Amino acid sequence: MLETYDKVLIAVDGSKQSEKAFDEGVEIAKRNNATVYLAWIINDVELTTSAYAFSKLLHDEKEFVEDFLTKKVNQVKEAGIENVQPVIEVGSPKRKLAVDIPEEYGINLIIMGSTGKGALTQALIGSTTAFVVNHAICNVMVVK
Repeated sequence: MLETYDKVLIAVDGSKQSEKAFDEGVEIAKRNNATVYLAWIINDVELTTSAYAFSKLLHDEKEFVEDFLTKKVNQVKEAGIENVQPVIEVGSPKRKLAVDIPEEYGINLIIMGSTGKGALTQALIGSTTAFVVNHAICNVMVVK
């Protein structure tokens, strides 16, 4: 390994592939004594077009994600990594993971699954993973 990764972004979405990426990311972070950023991007396009329903769905989704990430933060700490920060964003997962979050936090490695939960979106407009691999401002590790 040529680089030392001190700020590792692990993208999670509850899918089987993101769980594998999570496990791999935790091990890489341990080896590098890195800070872990656990990111879940709520894709606003997939929620709805109704203003009322959007706010209700967004609220429910945020509650679910906050609970999920709290559990993941505890798992990271149990693995011996103290520096862990949950990141919940609303917007385009592609842009947030590839550019926005890495710029904001100085990320030098993004770890994500090869596929996620958005199978319909992937079929229609392309995979988030492919976009991140091609547009990220730092190294990307894709876990199968």
